[in-house]
Amino acid sequence: MTPTLVREHLAHAGSAPPRVNPRKRARDWSEIQERMLLPLHETVHERLEVGPGTRLLGLGCGSGLALLLAAAKGAAVTGVDSRPEHLALARERLDPDGPLDARLVQTDSPADAADDDTPSYTLVTAYETVGALDDSDDLGDTLAAALPLAARGAAVVLAGWGPPERCATSTVLRVAAKLAEPRHGWRPARRDDLEEVALRAGLKPDGSGRVACPFGYADTDSAVRGLVSTGLFDAAIAATDRKQVGKELTESLHPYRRPDGTVWMPNVFRYLIARVP
Repeated sequence: MTPTLVREHLAHAGSAPPRVNPRKRARDWSEIQERMLLPLHETVHERLEVGPGTRLLGLGCGSGLALLLAAAKGAAVTGVDSRPEHLALARERLDPDGPLDARLVQTDSPADAADDDTPSYTLVTAYETVGALDDSDDLGDTLAAALPLAARGAAVVLAGWGPPERCATSTVLRVAAKLAEPRHGWRPARRDDLEEVALRAGLKPDGSGRVACPFGYADTDSAVRGLVSTGLFDAAIAATDRKQVGKELTESLHPYRRPDGTVWMPNVFRYLIARVP
């Protein structure tokens, strides 16, 4: 998955259902949902000692928060995404003409992120969770296109949901599975999802970890907007409509509402570090 990490993945570019406003959803992702993944990004950056000398390629970079964190540590970052609405927000954050060493590329293929004169990347991140039935295949194709750009021994980071029993949001995501066609619905993460993707891509697993990433929202409306912005509810919206999905989501969020109206859902995400042979 995810995929960013709730899904936000390259392969679904241009596939948003007609009932979804791509510009509004990108803004909701940037302003509400993306920050939920800060603990994941910070943990990975610390473990891999991201800083000067790191050349990072971010796949499905979305609105660029993870890239901004790495660039602030001195890394040279390149983000690729095929969605212009998300990249426009990433450019606002990163300012490619500013002091940070940042480059953003709108493309359907990571192969377009480099040419013969571009040094190899030392770190590739795919912050997208395996959250739907076809996600692992999509992510594998994206990795296959990106790996020729990475240096030998470069780290490749994949991320996904932790065990369903430790992810309160999994009960809410079952709304997506219920309303969508079965072959497009959400499914719980399996223990070896990330390892399977890495091995199929020819990568060598080299460590993993878990990070607490609670989802906290100011109110139920913000929670619904944030969750819809992940893309995990696209199939449900296409099968029904945005109003029906919002109604079902609001009901499913009731157990996580606090007396002050805020919404709080504890979650655990898992990441895998693999190496380019």
